[in-house]
Amino acid sequence: MDQATHLRRIIKGESDKIYKLTKNDENGSFFTANTPRVVAVTSGKGGVGKTNIVGNLAIACQRMGKRVLIFDADLGLANIDIIFGFNPKHNIDEVISGEKELSDIIVKGPEGVSVIPASSGVQELANLTEGHKINLLNEFDNLNSMYDILLIDTGAGISSNVIYFNLAAQERIIVLTPEPTSITDAYALLKVMFYQHGTKTFFLLINMAKSEKEAKSVYENLTKVVDRFLGDISIEYAGYIPRDNLLEKAVSRREPVLCCYPEAPSCNGFKELANYLLNRTNNRPDDGNIKFLWKRLMGETAG
Repeated sequence: MDQATHLRRIIKGESDKIYKLTKNDENGSFFTANTPRVVAVTSGKGGVGKTNIVGNLAIACQRMGKRVLIFDADLGLANIDIIFGFNPKHNIDEVISGEKELSDIIVKGPEGVSVIPASSGVQELANLTEGHKINLLNEFDNLNSMYDILLIDTGAGISSNVIYFNLAAQERIIVLTPEPTSITDAYALLKVMFYQHGTKTFFLLINMAKSEKEAKSVYENLTKVVDRFLGDISIEYAGYIPRDNLLEKAVSRREPVLCCYPEAPSCNGFKELANYLLNRTNNRPDDGNIKFLWKRLMGETAG
């Protein structure tokens, strides 16, 4: 049986399931049965602190009782291992080649956060084929019952792989800083996702802001431009992470700031971001989860 046929059967099986909701007793949120929440953390520009946000957000959610898996999808420049201070023996290229399954390469980070390592510097992974993408999606299906949240740390920019992983997610957090180039590149990413793929919902997180006033100003200014030129897009303010010297020291120590400097100003920002994200669970959109992406991919690659 070829992989396309196998995936079609998986998709049919998923489509035949009754859409069920299970109550999470801890905070009254709702989750689809056996389906982890998939959130991409992305950016239009590199160097905005995206990976640091992924690592600390994962720990904050884990502390709130969620089982968190990080996929380091910045395939050409993997950094989550630096933030978490480990050196994985295996990585995603071994899954793509068929040598390993995802469960074989997953490593445990701080406080029990699970990580799927990328392969830093391996050029052939920087431009995945459709076949490779389908292999990854098939592997992800096996992990559905094991985790509550999958955080995808995408690359920066508007390359095909960045867009692909953003489409795979149910929700997308765009990270930007108050710098003009970061704002411009974030707008470019919004524009591509909207015009080329019809994606209409985004969260905006302002990193390295001097104050909440500055962060909200960045959000409001970008919103005005989006409303004027893109129209039917919803971009929500997800909060901000203040500029923090202790966060930079934590990176030097190869530790998440939540673990080594719990009183740092940025820690409160990560906790608030986790609260914001989890409190929105009962409003999750249904236009971008992995099951729907399978259908899109099969429509594009089959036949």
